[in-house]
Amino acid sequence: MSARKGNTRMSQESERIGHTGAILKIEDLSISFGGVSALKDVNLEVDKSEILALIGPNGAGKTCLLNCINHFYDPDSGSIVFKGTDLTALRPDQIARLGIARVFQTIQLFSGLTALDNLMAARHIHMKPRFLSETIYYGKAMAQEIRHREKVEEIIKFLEMESIRKTVVGALPYGKRKLVDLGRALAMEPQLLLLDEPMAGMNLEEKEDMARFIIDVFEEKRIPIILVEHDMDVIMDIADRIMVLDYGVKIAEGTPKEIKGDPKVIAVYLGEEAA
Repeated sequence: MSARKGNTRMSQESERIGHTGAILKIEDLSISFGGVSALKDVNLEVDKSEILALIGPNGAGKTCLLNCINHFYDPDSGSIVFKGTDLTALRPDQIARLGIARVFQTIQLFSGLTALDNLMAARHIHMKPRFLSETIYYGKAMAQEIRHREKVEEIIKFLEMESIRKTVVGALPYGKRKLVDLGRALAMEPQLLLLDEPMAGMNLEEKEDMARFIIDVFEEKRIPIILVEHDMDVIMDIADRIMVLDYGVKIAEGTPKEIKGDPKVIAVYLGEEAA
């Protein structure tokens, strides 16, 4: 896969020279379900200037880790700190307002609304309710609506969605719906983007397009990304750093080159792919 075609990023070994510091710090994170450990003493830092990939076998704890960051799951122990704020004490909506947006494994859209309306719906976290002015739609309410529509139109242009902007999402093919889902997350103006298998179920052409957009989001919008993905060609092509989980335990962390040659990772996950 040539996801970086036309892209100016440097090689994996040199592109992380310009560290700007950790935006997310996870320390000693553990969670169990019915006595089964899903995550055990996981430590991780996410830099402001990287695409970090989470890989591992099914059931390794990748989605569970994202669910803890969003506080859909309440960890048994440990801390998750985003820009100095401990997320384990906050509700999911408060975490979203802090600047963490997510694309889920399954598409989370209003299927009866258009692509544009789905993106507008995601703008609600930036809207300030003014009951009277909104009821008769004048003044500040009108100006606010215009500002939000301008933001949404920017995303539509950025993701090349002009041809589907007024199409009802339920009538779109799967790959386009996944693109709208990414647009919905961007409409929240995130400072950290969590992508949980954004290319699952896509054909090769759709994967290449999605990989290109993910790189553009990172480079042009300067949004750090945590990416869960099983397609190792994609991971090796676009990730700056990789963390590997196995049965909830971190077994490796490093650059794609380092991970590809790690004997433990090869044994539990990569297998012949690393050869």
